[in-house]
Amino acid sequence: MALSKILVLVLAGGAGGRLELLTENRAKPAVPFAGVYRLIDFPLSNCQHAGIADVWVAVQFHPASLSEHLANGRPWDLDRTSGGLMTLPPFRGTDRGGWATGTADVLWRQADLVREARPDALVVVSSDAVYKLDYRAVAEEHLGSGAEVTMVTTEVAADDAARYGIVQTEGEKVTDYVYKPDEPATTTATNEVFVFSPQQTLDRLEALAADCGDDGLEDLGSHLLPAQTRDGLARAHRLEGYWRDVGTVPAYWQANMDFLAEHPPIDLDDPAWRLSTRGGRHSAARLLPGAEVEGSLVSGGTRVAGRVTGSVLSPGVVVEAGAQVTDSVLLPGVRVRAGARVHRAVLDDGVDVGERSSVGGDGDVALVGRRARIEAGTELPAGVRHPDPEQD
Repeated sequence: MALSKILVLVLAGGAGGRLELLTENRAKPAVPFAGVYRLIDFPLSNCQHAGIADVWVAVQFHPASLSEHLANGRPWDLDRTSGGLMTLPPFRGTDRGGWATGTADVLWRQADLVREARPDALVVVSSDAVYKLDYRAVAEEHLGSGAEVTMVTTEVAADDAARYGIVQTEGEKVTDYVYKPDEPATTTATNEVFVFSPQQTLDRLEALAADCGDDGLEDLGSHLLPAQTRDGLARAHRLEGYWRDVGTVPAYWQANMDFLAEHPPIDLDDPAWRLSTRGGRHSAARLLPGAEVEGSLVSGGTRVAGRVTGSVLSPGVVVEAGAQVTDSVLLPGVRVRAGARVHRAVLDDGVDVGERSSVGGDGDVALVGRRARIEAGTELPAGVRHPDPEQD
């Protein structure tokens, strides 16, 4: 029996403002994670393991930072003559052209392309979460359900629930959906993976677009998902495994810390579900005489002569003799010079921490922007943003 035709649309065009300095010069899906990966590697690897060959990536902010990493889809077996990976930048020339103002608006602008592709199921996913999921299995369940949308759900912390779309369910049926509610009724959140019946959903979008006025369709949770829920056409698929949204600096830091465990929440080297990424050109990591490394991820091309504990070192990081790095995430090319201290911090590409300097402390995570130079002897406290974006 022929496999169902499944089209995956990866929403990679958001500004990513909640990641602050990390997305000033790169697209949110291009933010490094766990040393050698990028956030977009998770949805693309999910497609690879599900055997889905039609994958579109909608881009908007800082597209160049993402296009090099995508490498025409080669790392995920998507560099194909027919189908494969296609990027969808903003365009002009039709009434659908222009800058997208939300996730539902992206889908409306690409509706003609989706109709032309004629998929049996349309899977729309975000690219700022860490998880593994067989999209094909969820899509096949959806196709046999009679629903117009299947929302993949997960449980979130009560004090964080207001950031998500929150659902109430009876069995698989979604009985209520509220987007980013002030007072969430439950802690069951949609995790930004949606399987749509394409024809019905696109027809509904057209009708909603005609009634939305100047604000437009906005996000999927603004008009589309509530309408599908009101009509009794929404169902839930619960994700039981690990899932973490990394759209804020604290969440990004915590997700990296999660993967330092002896048994991390996802085995990124599992032969049955390996996380694929664009290969780098780095030599093996070098631990020099006097180096002490404990409970950390150390990527290729790093050179450590100091002490590193509970941290993630991306390719090309240098920790000089006498320097200490604890509970931190260092992105590619960071240099921590002799006698410097880095604690509970995220340092972006190419940051240079001067001798005897101190970054971070016990408290909120500190964040230092790309290629910042911290002079010798400088002290940057816990929670600092350097350079301060409000002083630019």
